[in-house]
Amino acid sequence: MHQISLFVLCDRWADKLDSLTATAMQDPEGFLGHPVNAFKLMKRLNTEWSSLESLVLSDTTDGFISNLTIQRQHFPTDEDQTGAAKALLRLQDTYRLDANTISVGDLPGVKHKSQMTVEDCYELGKIAYSDVDYYHTELWMAQALRQLDQGEESTLDKVTVLDYLSYSIYQQGEIERALELTMRLLELDPEHQRATGNRKYFEFQLEKQKNEAEKETYTEKELGKRETGEEKKKSKKKVSNHLIPERKKYEMLCRGEGIRMTPRRQSRLFCRYYDNKHNPKYVLSPVKQQDEWDRPYIVRYLDIISDKEMERVKQLAKPRLRRATVHDPQTGKLTTAQYRVSKSAWLTGYEDPMIDTINQRIEDLTGLEMDTAEELQVANYGVGGQYEPHFDFGRKDEPDAFKELGTGNRIATWLFYMSDVAAGGATVFPDVGAAVWPQKGTAVFWYNLFASGEGDYSTRHAACPVLVGNKWVSNKWIHERGQEWRRPCGLSEDE
Repeated sequence: MHQISLFVLCDRWADKLDSLTATAMQDPEGFLGHPVNAFKLMKRLNTEWSSLESLVLSDTTDGFISNLTIQRQHFPTDEDQTGAAKALLRLQDTYRLDANTISVGDLPGVKHKSQMTVEDCYELGKIAYSDVDYYHTELWMAQALRQLDQGEESTLDKVTVLDYLSYSIYQQGEIERALELTMRLLELDPEHQRATGNRKYFEFQLEKQKNEAEKETYTEKELGKRETGEEKKKSKKKVSNHLIPERKKYEMLCRGEGIRMTPRRQSRLFCRYYDNKHNPKYVLSPVKQQDEWDRPYIVRYLDIISDKEMERVKQLAKPRLRRATVHDPQTGKLTTAQYRVSKSAWLTGYEDPMIDTINQRIEDLTGLEMDTAEELQVANYGVGGQYEPHFDFGRKDEPDAFKELGTGNRIATWLFYMSDVAAGGATVFPDVGAAVWPQKGTAVFWYNLFASGEGDYSTRHAACPVLVGNKWVSNKWIHERGQEWRRPCGLSEDE
């Protein structure tokens, strides 16, 4: 009997996996470029597989267990699943997507549409809850409840969802709504102990609030200090303005809601054929160059790296890709951080002639010495991958930022775009309102330092989260040493 039930369970699980992976096998990058698909696959191979595995391992056939254990080590972990969930929440905030839009998979640039089940929504809510993130807990438990109310079949019941939903709403200070949902829960399960206790507590808190409000009203009348409607608005404004303006600008730029240049400034941006002061390599075949922004001066080179070169760079980088790190100013060491979510690898010129050719091309077009530059860094940003606002150069409060390299500060940044991105993934400069969108085969270049050697703080930039697709970039950080005659020092700090 046990054998039959085990077979039925395995068969059902295999059917689910077949439906999920049928499309994935035909176009893995396109399929996993959808954030919902990525999350569902992680969940299926981690959480759901673990439940199945415990049953299957009761089969004592040594060969079967051995094969199962070998395959399991290649599966996603809890950390991978949590990472995919947090990526979805990040995308939801940055691109202002409501839970229902994500759940039905209705995202821009999507090839393989995928819908979320009640269990998927509940899992997202639970991960947010574990992170004490009650805002997202509410959004996703509410979505799970909405789908249950619409008649979707599920192994989850409304009582479980309402329990999380009411508590997350209470934690955000909405006691009246929390009480309403608790009453709904008790209609479904009158014996629910926690809900019974919560109802009494919420009712007590509401009564307390009512008494305090009446007391305050009386005091205000007595003292004649009642706020006018305008004053209340002002006090509310103060609270909302307390939010970090940079974050708002960053998210607006990521959504394509950037600050528009004045027509006068825009008229000073040009496209041209460029040979970098008659460089012999480019006199007869100059490259296409276009101005992206004026201050700081950001320039884009078009058709500057071939498909063959991009594929070779990716091929060399893929086996070495590791979670990208950032420089910790406190310890002086490299460490991973939540604000930089990508995988990166470093490629040297001596290991492949094509890398050497690319490095030489950067030198020819910028006129800057590459011997003291850092190696070519290749980065891959999957769904939700991002690098929040940061500087490429070391500031005055970080005097030892690049001391171990012995090549001075990062004078300039060269960034290749090695893929198109279906949605999201822009490079944005929040302080000035510039947004540069990925375009395969192009590169952008800017100076991080003024000619005086002082840092240009307007170059603070970010890589927006990838909403749909996969983003490949490679960059070259060029240092001060060796540039003394190529970019002479200016006469003033901001020259």
